[in-house]
Amino acid sequence: MKKMFVILLMLAVTLFAKTDYSEMSTEELLAMMGYVSPQNQKVLQQELKDRVPQMSEKEKKIYEENLKKIKK
Repeated sequence: MKKMFVILLMLAVTLFAKTDYSEMSTEELLAMMGYVSPQNQKVLQQELKDRVPQMSEKEKKIYEENLKKIKK
C-alpha cells in the first residue's frame, strides 16, 4: 500500500510540476521508473545511471529489472 501511494504521489508531482530528480531518494526514483511521462523518462534514467555506483546490490537489481520492463 505504501509503495503504491509513493508511486501515485510521484506520478502526480511529475504531471503538475517539473521535477528535480536529484532531490529524490533512489528508492523513490526506482519506484517511478515506467510511470513518468516520456519526456521526463530520459532525465529520470540519467539521474539513476549517475547513482548506480552508490546503489546497494538490492537497488541495482531493482534498477536492472525495471530497465528490462521499460525497454520491452
